[in-house]
Amino acid sequence: METENKAQTEEEVEMPNRDLSEQIKEATKDSHVRAENTGLMLSYQKGQVTLAQYKLLLCSLHHIYVALEEELDKNSSHPGVAPIYFPTELARRELIEEDLEHFYGQDWREKMVVPKAAERYAHRLRQIGEENPEFLIAHAYTRYLGDLSGGQVLGRITQKSLGLKNGDGVAFFTFPGVSSPNRFKQLYRSRMNSVELTEEQRKGVLEEAVQAFELNIQVFDALQDLVSSMQREADRQTQTSQAEQLNGTQRLSNTLPFPGKLITSTPLFRMVMGLCVALATVCMGIYVF
Repeated sequence: METENKAQTEEEVEMPNRDLSEQIKEATKDSHVRAENTGLMLSYQKGQVTLAQYKLLLCSLHHIYVALEEELDKNSSHPGVAPIYFPTELARRELIEEDLEHFYGQDWREKMVVPKAAERYAHRLRQIGEENPEFLIAHAYTRYLGDLSGGQVLGRITQKSLGLKNGDGVAFFTFPGVSSPNRFKQLYRSRMNSVELTEEQRKGVLEEAVQAFELNIQVFDALQDLVSSMQREADRQTQTSQAEQLNGTQRLSNTLPFPGKLITSTPLFRMVMGLCVALATVCMGIYVF
C-alpha cells in the first residue's frame, strides 16, 4: 500500500497542471514579456501615449474585435465556445466605435487606418472560426481578460496623457456589464477550465494562445512603425514648407530694385531711401515750378 501511495504521489508531481487557464498562462509567459516590451506598451508604461498612437490602436482593435465577436456569435453553441461566451459582459465592438466616432466624427469608417498586421490577425480569427472554433478560447482569453485586467490602469493613463475629460474617447477600457472584475475573471477561468477537450485539441489551444500573443505583438510593432512613418512625413513636409518660404523670400529679394545685401543692411538701406526721397522731392519741385 505504501509503495502504491508513493507511486501515486510521484505521478501527481510529474503530471502538469490540468487547468487550461494555467496552462495557457505558462505557455505564453515569454510572449507576454515580449508584448509588454513593445514600443507601444513601453510608451503606455511611461505615460507617454500620443493621440496618433491611440487612434491607430483603436482602428486596429476595432478590426480585430469585429472578427473575434462575429466568430464567437456564429459559434456560440459550439461546446468549445459556449462556456466562455459572455457577449453582454465582454463585447468591445460598440464601445470602440463610440471612441472612434469621438475622435474621427460620424464618418470614422472612411477615415480609419488599419495596418496589415491587424488584417492578418482578423483573418486568422475567421479561419479558426470556420475550421477549429475551440481555438477561439485562446484568443478570447488573451484579449478579454487582458483588457479586463489592465483596462482600468491603461484607461487612466490614456485620459491623463491625452487630456480627455468625462470618459470621452476611452469607452473601450470600460466594462459596464462587469460589476467586479476579479470575481468575473474567476468565473471566466472556471468556465474555460470546464471545456472538454481532447489532448490534441488542448495542444492546439495552447499553440493558438502563443500565436495570439505573436499576432498582438505584430500589431503593436506595426502601429509603432506607422506612427514613426507619419512623424517622418510630417517632419519632411515641415522642412519642405520652410524651404519653400525661404526660397520665396529669396525670390522676392531678387525682384526688388536693390540687391539683397542692401536690404538686409538697415543703415545703408535707410540712407539710400533717404536719397531717393530727396531726389523725388527736388524733381517734384522742378515740375511744379
